[in-house]
Amino acid sequence: MKILANDGISQNGIAELEKSGFEVLTTTVAQEQLANYINEHKIDALLVRSATKVRKELIDACPTLKLIGRGGVGMDNIDVDYAKSKDIHVINTPAASSESVAELVFAHLFGGVRFLYDANRNMPLEGDSNFKGLKKSYSKGTELRGKTLGLFGFGNIGQATAKLAIGAGMKVLYSDPEVEQAEIELSFFDGQKVAFKLKNSSKTDLLKEADYISLHIPGQDDYVLSKAEFAQMKKGVGIVNAARGGVLDEVALIEALENGSVAFAGLDVYESEPTPEIKILMHSSISLTPHIGAATLEAQERIGLELADQIISLLK
Repeated sequence: MKILANDGISQNGIAELEKSGFEVLTTTVAQEQLANYINEHKIDALLVRSATKVRKELIDACPTLKLIGRGGVGMDNIDVDYAKSKDIHVINTPAASSESVAELVFAHLFGGVRFLYDANRNMPLEGDSNFKGLKKSYSKGTELRGKTLGLFGFGNIGQATAKLAIGAGMKVLYSDPEVEQAEIELSFFDGQKVAFKLKNSSKTDLLKEADYISLHIPGQDDYVLSKAEFAQMKKGVGIVNAARGGVLDEVALIEALENGSVAFAGLDVYESEPTPEIKILMHSSISLTPHIGAATLEAQERIGLELADQIISLLK
């Protein structure tokens, strides 16, 4: 059986699949050429991340497909229900990258409260000529400890982020209609474990109480945070979106940054990805990364093995 990992797969995942008799192709095929390639090579399984789209038209055009796999959490780039109606297996790896995304959220948060996103732009330009001036500009940072982090969405990634927040001494609120209450267990280097019980908060309460807000929800038809929501937040809130572009209104975000109601934002995903708006890219109060939430070596190895195990189980 042949597998096309169009957006790549870790070497340990390839090894596991080849050991079970699969042929793994890692050629990156352009979206418009994908159907021809799948049919020409008689591909049985297509593995993607966020770049490749697997819509109804592609599914209809590729009768050899038996399985579609998403290396990651969200599957909004796949027509899941339609694929399943055609008796095609659809799999993903919901837990494999949670810690990596959570750590990136905190990279943005720690960088945000100490102005690293701006200091790293200006130090190369003025560090030798305006050191004291820059020091004064960046000397009003704040600590995360003792502050409240609000999480929209409390699945695997939201809960992994909550663990880091609790470990940093923060209070955690979350809003998720699917999770009424949850127990978060922190594991430490010496084997000790501590559990914390959290309850679902209303959207209104979260917006009013959170010092920082992080989004952990799939793609939506409407914005979760827009002008109305910004108006309910604490003045000087920090916002991180490492979930999906389109859940945060970027026009309203820019306005909120300009009027001071939002202090900083950290963005890993964008409404117009892969060509983010220039106002976002050039804004001095936005910390920027190019959709790398799950892109750690450890996460990619976990994703590769989890995909391989599911494929072997379903197709062998």
